[in-house]
Amino acid sequence: MVEIDTPAADPVALRIAMVERLRDWDVIGSEPVEAAMRAVPRHVFVPDAGLDQAYAFNPVITHRDAAGVAISSASAPGVVAGMLEQLAVRPGHHVLEIGAGTGYNAALLAYLVGEAGRVSTVEYKKDVAADARAALRKAGYPNVTVVCGDGWFGYAENAPYDRITVTAGAWDVAPAWWDQLSEGGRLLVPLRMRGLTRTVALEREGDILVSRSVEECGFIPMRGVGEVAEQNVRIGPDGDIVLRVDDGRQVDADALVGALDHAPVVVWTGVHVPFGMFDRLDFWLAGLDGYCRVLPWRTAVEEERLVAAAYSWGSMGFFDSGTVAYLTMRPHDEADDSSVPSSELGVCAYGPDGQAMASRVANRIQEWEQDDGQRTDIRIEVHPITAPRPADARLVVDKKHTRVVVRTARSSQQ
Repeated sequence: MVEIDTPAADPVALRIAMVERLRDWDVIGSEPVEAAMRAVPRHVFVPDAGLDQAYAFNPVITHRDAAGVAISSASAPGVVAGMLEQLAVRPGHHVLEIGAGTGYNAALLAYLVGEAGRVSTVEYKKDVAADARAALRKAGYPNVTVVCGDGWFGYAENAPYDRITVTAGAWDVAPAWWDQLSEGGRLLVPLRMRGLTRTVALEREGDILVSRSVEECGFIPMRGVGEVAEQNVRIGPDGDIVLRVDDGRQVDADALVGALDHAPVVVWTGVHVPFGMFDRLDFWLAGLDGYCRVLPWRTAVEEERLVAAAYSWGSMGFFDSGTVAYLTMRPHDEADDSSVPSSELGVCAYGPDGQAMASRVANRIQEWEQDDGQRTDIRIEVHPITAPRPADARLVVDKKHTRVVVRTARSSQQ
């Protein structure tokens, strides 16, 4: 946990320190968002957390289900601030929030719209909605409308909305959000695309929604009618690897049982990345069959039963029949005088087709480098599912109601 260095656990001092750090990191870039985060007392919305935890830079889990899985949380302050910047709320706006959570974000929205505006927030879980309503009253924002219901249907009673913001990972764009968005309005949604999640600010262009900004993020998946659950599939005799698979794709877990009985095959790509950063690579990889996320058990890595993944949590990965693969890295010794350390990307695969799968993924990583993928802009379009399927897109993901189209182009900032 990242803590804030203040001499005493004073909520005002902690809040100011939190905001100043976010501003220094360029997470907060506008005066309205800075003012809102300075004014709204976050600790009121996470009463079971200590003050230091309430104003640290980590999410705070507030509700779990019977199995102990987190179902509601206060997002990390940096995520909250970043989404507010993307949403660009103005005084007088009518705003709909899907997923009240603790109520903290709704309070920030209420501050931003001012007395002339209106905020409605919809929460799926009854007890979560009740807690959010109570916290909003306590914090001084009783005029926020808190509705217990399925956010998939929006809240038609107060429509249309200048801004709609979704605070849970959404597998699809609900028709109700599209219908309840005013002309010139903006929809901000953490959109799931084959296991990728990006917070996408969308506005209408004719018959489609087009991104105005795209930011990396992670959210608890949305519940209700629009829910499509991620699958977590353990493989290996000791369950040393978890495959996290999205979009309702089926996994033959039985076929993968013996994958880890095979020696690892590692193919190094010759692609070097500074600090192990490889932005946008996942959009290139997600077009390959069997794309998923792979989470190796840390103990198995420490005991050298598994090759370490690219990140501490795991990495992008793939499965196919009895084989699984994921990205790995090794330090790269610079041949020149560059002071920037870099790593070489590689692909580790287990299973009978390990060599072929690792080589296929390595080739795609090399294509990403040849395309100068690190320096591309991402444009995400949301089309009706009945629209023609484009042939020139980087990635096309069909949902129930919409077709998500991802396009790439050289960055205009070059």
